[in-house]
Amino acid sequence: MEPALILAMIILGWLSVALAMLWGMMRIARRHHPPQARPAKPRPLAASAEPNALPSWHA
Repeated sequence: MEPALILAMIILGWLSVALAMLWGMMRIARRHHPPQARPAKPRPLAASAEPNALPSWHA
């Protein structure tokens, strides 16, 4: 085997192991956090008489 091929295989193997460990840690971290309640979406403001009117604070 050529040294360049060996070096490439070592680097690719290291990257695959690192990505697998990162994926596993992220999976564990996601499963062990309690679910958080999502904040309620703000209600849209009442529509004005003019559809293209700017809000009062914008003037």
